[in-house]
Amino acid sequence: MSQYELIQLADRGSLAKRAAETIAQVIDLTLAERDRVQIALSGGSTPEATYHLLGQEHLAWDRVDLLMGDERYVPADDALSNARMVRGSLMAEGPGQHACFHPVPTDGADVTADVARFNSSLEQICGSSPPEFDLILLGLGDDGHTASLFPGTAATQVRDRWVTVGEGKGIPRITLTPPVLCAARQVVFLVAGEGKQQALGRLLDPAEDPGRTPAKLVQTQAKITVLADAAACGALA
Repeated sequence: MSQYELIQLADRGSLAKRAAETIAQVIDLTLAERDRVQIALSGGSTPEATYHLLGQEHLAWDRVDLLMGDERYVPADDALSNARMVRGSLMAEGPGQHACFHPVPTDGADVTADVARFNSSLEQICGSSPPEFDLILLGLGDDGHTASLFPGTAATQVRDRWVTVGEGKGIPRITLTPPVLCAARQVVFLVAGEGKQQALGRLLDPAEDPGRTPAKLVQTQAKITVLADAAACGALA
């Protein structure tokens, strides 16, 4: 069972700043040892402020491979697209625009075929099987989901592929599977808002059932970092 390091920040602004600093540090330390670094980003509203800050950091962005941990199966210019959000924040201007972004393919008419395309490209980009990311950034839904691994869905049970089709909130999704999330060298959860109090408590509970809280499926060799604002931590003892 993984250990969690909970770091409580005063508010969303402090959370975004600490998250950007954490990601930048991983990039610097990894590139001091290897030619490239692979990072899987989270979608959603919480990390967007982080990406704006991160994109201003003067890093060796041309050696950074950015991918999404999950993506809604919508066109790349759709308002719900995580890729669009990353391009409009981290890559909008400044040094971050030079990162190597590998969006999830959502331009085909067949989600299964696009899953296969992304599955194949992951191994090529990461150079390993299973793909080993240097950092995976994850969110936490109020229902306990992470990436697009929602409670009670088939995606939570996939162990023989790196990518699968997720189901959540009425939109098809493409998501990394538990084996890839668990293979990451480092995992960081970003948790913000009063509405996440119950989910955060369940994530940190050693006895919590992953069937109810799929975020508990993420079990890594290294300690998992949880960056949470004061509002999300309000119900913790």
